[in-house]
Amino acid sequence: MKDKIAGALYGMALGDAMGMPAELWGRKRVKAFFGRIEGFLDGPAENDVAFNYKKGQFTDDTGQALVLLDSIASTGYEPDTRDIALRMLAWAEKENAFENNILGPTSKVALANFRDGIQDSRITDKALSNGSAMRIAPIGCLFRPEQKEDIARYVYQVSRATHTSDVTIAGAAMIAAAVSSAIVKDDFEEIMEDVFGIEEIGCSLGCETFSPKLGERLRIGLEIARTHKGDEEGFIRRLYDVVGTGVGIIESVPAALSVAYFARDPNRSCLLCANMAGDTDTIGAMATAVCGAFTGAGQIKQEYIDTLRQQNDADFDHYIRILEIGRERLA
Repeated sequence: MKDKIAGALYGMALGDAMGMPAELWGRKRVKAFFGRIEGFLDGPAENDVAFNYKKGQFTDDTGQALVLLDSIASTGYEPDTRDIALRMLAWAEKENAFENNILGPTSKVALANFRDGIQDSRITDKALSNGSAMRIAPIGCLFRPEQKEDIARYVYQVSRATHTSDVTIAGAAMIAAAVSSAIVKDDFEEIMEDVFGIEEIGCSLGCETFSPKLGERLRIGLEIARTHKGDEEGFIRRLYDVVGTGVGIIESVPAALSVAYFARDPNRSCLLCANMAGDTDTIGAMATAVCGAFTGAGQIKQEYIDTLRQQNDADFDHYIRILEIGRERLA
């Protein structure tokens, strides 16, 4: 079990760091600038977000995930929205996230409102961005896949500081469910069934929006994966063109789950996401966390793990232990 939990956490950091250099660039620019990304790279000076990072460093996706884990560990695994918001704000200020354009659109406004004492749920209730899902993967390690209602409620509680809309809770719950399922199941068709099974539960907890259904978009992505089996370039090109790889949760969550389904291996997933273009670090973090949970950390290239440990100020062993203890209590 420890290896699977470690796989999810290292997988998240791996996909995040590998995808960082191409973050929020289109496919033509990614291909013209990088050719093909084959390993960790520094964030280019030309990239308005990635220039903040050196090769092998993870971004706000993993950074915020670790904040969530710090918070739930400090509150006895009972999510506390105020504690999460305070820790998120402290992290943002430490990282100069407001000034360096690191925060996503919804989290930036929600945390600024919290900092300034403004009570305005309209931002979180109407959220359509992927901030809730980008940081949620480790939460899936706390539960068994059959605990769908528990997963969805927990996702809502740890997300509500910045995201309270139906689609953002559902999307985050789908990523958490995928990780939870991948830890214990060896059939990706069954994993996807667990993902489909949690969408409506998650939607019911959030405020209604007029977003398309995540599951329907995911079905399209899975069909693209099946059609392009063995054709990596054709797969990521078609996924980019049809499902989309933007910061909207309706694009990035189905894209990430489709990549996980196609790749089934964290070493492959992180490179597919990095070269796909769009929100590469976030999609990479989500997809590769699922793949890491599926294979375990033992299947991730040791050179990747060594670089992640060297380049980031994070005690991975500490956070793996937090997840192990939490699973003992909640699963």
